[in-house]
Amino acid sequence: MRTSRSVSPIDSRYQVMQRERPHLPREIIPIVTKLPSFKKIRQKKMHARVTDPFFVLYYPILGAVGVPGNLVTIGILFRGRCGLSRCITWYLLSMALTDLLVVMTAVLLNRTTTIYFPASFLSLTPVCSLKIALSNAARDSSVWLTVAFTFNRFVVISCQNLRHKYCTEKMAAVVIATVCIVSFVKNIPTYFQYRPLVICDGVPWYCIIKLNYYTDPFWKMFDTLDQIINPCTPFVLLLLLNLLTVRDILAANRARKRLRFQSHGEYKRDPEVENRRKSIILLFSISGIFIVLWATQVVNYFSIKINKRSYASGSILQESGNALLLLSCGTNTCIYAGTQKKFREELKNAITYPLRMMKALKS
Repeated sequence: MRTSRSVSPIDSRYQVMQRERPHLPREIIPIVTKLPSFKKIRQKKMHARVTDPFFVLYYPILGAVGVPGNLVTIGILFRGRCGLSRCITWYLLSMALTDLLVVMTAVLLNRTTTIYFPASFLSLTPVCSLKIALSNAARDSSVWLTVAFTFNRFVVISCQNLRHKYCTEKMAAVVIATVCIVSFVKNIPTYFQYRPLVICDGVPWYCIIKLNYYTDPFWKMFDTLDQIINPCTPFVLLLLLNLLTVRDILAANRARKRLRFQSHGEYKRDPEVENRRKSIILLFSISGIFIVLWATQVVNYFSIKINKRSYASGSILQESGNALLLLSCGTNTCIYAGTQKKFREELKNAITYPLRMMKALKS
């Protein structure tokens, strides 16, 4: 009778694979280890599973907060009782909707399911590729709608001649539709940039970037344009538009204070100045938080290019950048609640509504 079992070559390879890729089912490990490109797969893994305890807890919590938070935001904005113009409401509604899509696709379907359900049908290569393409499309829509909203505020404050033509409800709808359509069309090639990590019984599992992604001219051009479109260009535009807008607001406020002081002999509270101050707060709270939370991702992009690493290196910098940029899509509720008094009132009414109904039924 054998008291100990020797470790077979397949078992030893399985242990290696479990350290490298602990979410792969045991039955497909022998097939993976026989692949000629096994060494390259270990070096250029794409479907890296998040195992850090912080991120394992972070993504489910972000999803649990982001989904109801954005749904509440959409509901309150849709009622149209926040004292905002229809143009601004359209932009904020579209931003909340795309933020909700980001949380559902990138946080829940992509990150959370990979952590807790690594061998589900969501890990099949076609589904995995579709998840990534949809996540990127939703992310691009969210980012560029933030840029469009910031540009709208810039036109209102700094471009008086263009204000009445551009800052309308109809133009807002056109801009929103264009941004969303272009974002989704732009990410169609993303679906085709992945190949199966392994094929088991004719079924393709997991996603890994194609071997020619970093050498093929088309994919190299696509990768460069993708990074320029997001996050580099939005990052620069938001910085520039915010600086120009704040400069014009402060200059207009100083001129208005001088005129009112000359007319009345003393400075009195000016409603117009207060409205502009609120505009600065709203603008900075939305686009400013975007800049802060996306800064790590921009640094990570240049780090990858300088050090010539793959996008799936799994470094702390990369995962932290992903976590922060996804957090930026779950903060809109706090932003609106912190900057808009009427929004806070509507939120309070929504929270207390069930209690008021219960009290009315008892009486």
